[in-house]
Amino acid sequence: MIPTLRLLRMLSALTIGGLAASVWTHIIPWWKAAAWVVICSLAVDLLLALWPKEIAGEREVPTSFALGEWRDVHVRLHNQSKFGLKVEVYDHHPTDFVSRGLPSSHDLPARTMLDQIYQVRPTARGNHSFGPIQLRMTSGLGFWTRSLKIPATCPVKVFPNFAAVARYALFATDQRLSLLGILKRPRRGEGLDFHQLREYRQGDTLRQVDWKASARNRKLISREYQDERDQQVVFLLDCGRRMKPVDDLDGAELGHFDQALNAMFLLGFVALKQGDAVGVSTFAEDRPRTVAPHKGLATLERLFQTLFDVQPTTHASDYLMAAELFMKQFRKRCLVVLLTNLRDEEDTTLLPAIKLLRGRHLVMLANLREGVIDEILASPVSTFEAALDHAAAHDYMARRVEIFQNLAHCGVSVLDVAPTRLATAVVNRYLELKASGVF
Repeated sequence: MIPTLRLLRMLSALTIGGLAASVWTHIIPWWKAAAWVVICSLAVDLLLALWPKEIAGEREVPTSFALGEWRDVHVRLHNQSKFGLKVEVYDHHPTDFVSRGLPSSHDLPARTMLDQIYQVRPTARGNHSFGPIQLRMTSGLGFWTRSLKIPATCPVKVFPNFAAVARYALFATDQRLSLLGILKRPRRGEGLDFHQLREYRQGDTLRQVDWKASARNRKLISREYQDERDQQVVFLLDCGRRMKPVDDLDGAELGHFDQALNAMFLLGFVALKQGDAVGVSTFAEDRPRTVAPHKGLATLERLFQTLFDVQPTTHASDYLMAAELFMKQFRKRCLVVLLTNLRDEEDTTLLPAIKLLRGRHLVMLANLREGVIDEILASPVSTFEAALDHAAAHDYMARRVEIFQNLAHCGVSVLDVAPTRLATAVVNRYLELKASGVF
């Protein structure tokens, strides 16, 4: 039971009256009468506050959340007593959730129900849990507040933000992928599957003309091809300490690892829509996770369920060990998309790992570039400290360029982009490889 500000003010006034009565003794009877009224009021109000309250509560909350997205939570209170209540609503949401709309104060009449809506935004993936609903009820005269907890424990899961996947599906339906920065490139090369026959169109090559069908129909008929299907795309996801950075630039709140997950899910969705099988293998984890390649959009749900709680660790990334395990798990030729952050350190395991993977697979390396480096290089040099930062940034980038050149000489398709642009970049490169016929 907690005294309210109204009670403290009344007691302060009573104390001041007592001091005044000690000076002007003729007001002592009035002060005693006032003190007696206050004491009786406090006692009655305390009894009313301690009287058992017939109130029940429940929470309606989504069982799954997307990282960084606001969602509504409903808290319903049922006043089953014959008296009205003054309540202040709190809620024990997970500590990694940001809320708005709490606390809130309400007058809850007798025999009525209150539906309080507030919003939460998760800031970390994984398994979380809502605790009890907490109420702070004010007594009838407003002298006391009583805290009450209603059991309402509710486990929830926070998944990577799949809004980008849904947005891609919408734009793909409307054929407006260019608004996302995704470019559809013309096909070239021989590695394409036959799709259908159609009438000859201006621009078709003579190689596309089906002369037998043209003779039967007495008009030119062309063969139409589609990108090769039934290929495999397998992600090799780095979960080591290099993936921990967070660039707080351009309003980006997601860390490098979460940006890599978003890019992986978007490319996985695109590849599945193209008819390819998609899988994943993690490394630099205590217990690496593997999802075998499968076709169909149900695979995307399997990836979400497997990776929603994966987090970057403090382990060093051993690329060679990861490649050796990958070669044992995936024997069919596939496109390996290595999602990592190379920094500028020399890594003795990287080139041997790439050469090992290239012996059987096509390799795409998607590297996350720290936004702070681009910010330093773009800023004006006006002080000696700024000149030192600028020189260090150039030296850092020069060492990275050397690493990427060595990788390119090994036949690796290399991407080095800011985390916020990674999703679009990997999809564009995948579509480019498909159109070129090398995959």
